[in-house]
Amino acid sequence: MQSRAAKGVTAPPGARVALGALAVVVIGSLGLVALDVAASPFHRRTVTAGLTVLVLTPAVLLGQYAPPPYRLPYRWRWGLLLVQALLTYVPLVVFQHRWLTLLGFLAGAVMLTLPPANSVPVALAVVASGPLLIRTGVVESSRGSLVALLSAAITASTVFAVTHLALLCSRLYGSKEQTARLAEQRAQARMRQDLHDLVGSSLVAIAMRAENALRADASAESAGTALTEVVELARRTQEDVRLISGAGATRSLADEFARAQRLLTTSGIGVRASLPPRLELDDAVTGCLRSVLHEAVGNLLEHSRATFCEIELRADEDGVRLIVRNDGVAAGAAPASAPAAGRGTGLAGLRGRVVALGGTLHSGPEGREFRVAAVLPLG
Repeated sequence: MQSRAAKGVTAPPGARVALGALAVVVIGSLGLVALDVAASPFHRRTVTAGLTVLVLTPAVLLGQYAPPPYRLPYRWRWGLLLVQALLTYVPLVVFQHRWLTLLGFLAGAVMLTLPPANSVPVALAVVASGPLLIRTGVVESSRGSLVALLSAAITASTVFAVTHLALLCSRLYGSKEQTARLAEQRAQARMRQDLHDLVGSSLVAIAMRAENALRADASAESAGTALTEVVELARRTQEDVRLISGAGATRSLADEFARAQRLLTTSGIGVRASLPPRLELDDAVTGCLRSVLHEAVGNLLEHSRATFCEIELRADEDGVRLIVRNDGVAAGAAPASAPAAGRGTGLAGLRGRVVALGGTLHSGPEGREFRVAAVLPLG
């Protein structure tokens, strides 16, 4: 079977150290078993059982205890546990070998494989089976039942502790990688949102002024003025792109208000903006209000024939309130300043962000005006 490490999965820090420590424990313990075999009378069944155990047991134990990414799937470890149980008890019961050290490895594998509610009782039973076999005379041992009990308990605890710590290390490493991936995804989502908000509305304004310059009835003077404004908007859009790509660069609400006024004024729309002189808000609230303002201004430029827009930001005991209203709703017609259907980053998408912060977002026509209102808590 191809292991996870062979598929290009990076081993977490400490995995190789844990695997090496387990290899030392397993090989060292089996070396003691080999010495017991060498000290026993060399009967055919002794040699056969000894070679079988000494060849198969290291592979079974390392396959059972290996930490991630070398760890085998759960169903494979169940099969190895059954094989390990046979390699532990068959030499003891059938061949009368004094290999009580293997009971500790089996108890450790039980604690690592079985569910926590069942692993401890079964592991205790495995550890206690050594003294029971000695007292009933099934296995002869010169060390006594208490020594066999302590030896199995110490071996099981050592194996379980090393393997469990390696598992915790692997999980922490995976959690760290997942956190890094989430941070990268959030940064990409923020960049996409900023590109939509900042650059999108600027490009709409550039397109509108360029269309005015290309009109057949436009004079040379008005066309030149429009092209000058297009160049200015393009340069400011370039600055916005540099701001988005800058590490940790953000705009304040005052900067966003100034930018919105500039875009609307350049597009021939009258603007009246009201912003409190000093207003300290959380970064999440500030970012959400910036996005709402971007989207409202972008929709106005792209879908509306408004001639006047009012932007108001005020704070009271209920929270901070951003209101953007314009006169772009014609009598008896559908609201031209409403966001286009199917825009995942439009006001419909922003409503989820506002609700997640405990606020509300309303947009729609009110008489001859189109109004966007976002209310967010101050904290």
